[in-house]
Amino acid sequence: MGEQKTVTFIITRQDNPQSEPYEETFKVPYRPNMNVISALMEIRRNPVNAKGEKTTPVVWEMNCLEEVCGACSMVINGKPRQSCSALVDKLEQPIRLAPMSTFPVVRDLQVDRSRMFDSLKKVKAWIPIDGTYDLGEGPRMPEKKRQWAYELSKCMTCGVCLEACPNVNSHSNFIGPAPLSQVRLFNAHPTGAMNRDERLEAIMGDGGLANCGNSQNCVQACPKGIPLTTSIAALNRETTFHMFRSFFGSDHEVD
Repeated sequence: MGEQKTVTFIITRQDNPQSEPYEETFKVPYRPNMNVISALMEIRRNPVNAKGEKTTPVVWEMNCLEEVCGACSMVINGKPRQSCSALVDKLEQPIRLAPMSTFPVVRDLQVDRSRMFDSLKKVKAWIPIDGTYDLGEGPRMPEKKRQWAYELSKCMTCGVCLEACPNVNSHSNFIGPAPLSQVRLFNAHPTGAMNRDERLEAIMGDGGLANCGNSQNCVQACPKGIPLTTSIAALNRETTFHMFRSFFGSDHEVD
């Protein structure tokens, strides 16, 4: 009987937010159609590194396992992506796993994405309904607008676009492509449009649209294929008209 085939993983680990990162190699028994998550679960079940030494289980985040929640984002072979949809058979080996560098490391592959969630709060990325009584059905959106708005709604706040963007880093307070695209989404909603000007003003200051360098890495990296750069271009137009309306005191709205 031949020796069992294995897959080699080189994982960047970090014991806590203050400690120095280091690499640890693992060999995982190969199975057809396995993804990175299943390999990490195997390491967790049997935390022994390639040297045969007992070690601590690798820490990472996951939830839905079907590329919907965005929790399992990490850098795989130098590319930020979802580990649940990263199939081992399609990856160059050895497979290198690292945490996203845009966000502070909590431990190993787990990062703190508060930066992104705080940005979503800043731009009020929600429909403000207090829920005290039944408002009934909301106004209908035109089909053409609904179609592109649906594409924007696919965002799963995975953070991949922020990791790919060179303008989102520890030296910048740029909110990043995902929160900007959510501004366009919620401003397009008939009810969300009530806070339209407030959202536009939130992205007109420091850390907003002006910090985008138009590298277009975000739209290439987005696992959902969201037209992020199209949203940013549309918001540039909207904020320009908003600025003129505010300056001249006009209430005229531009579609």
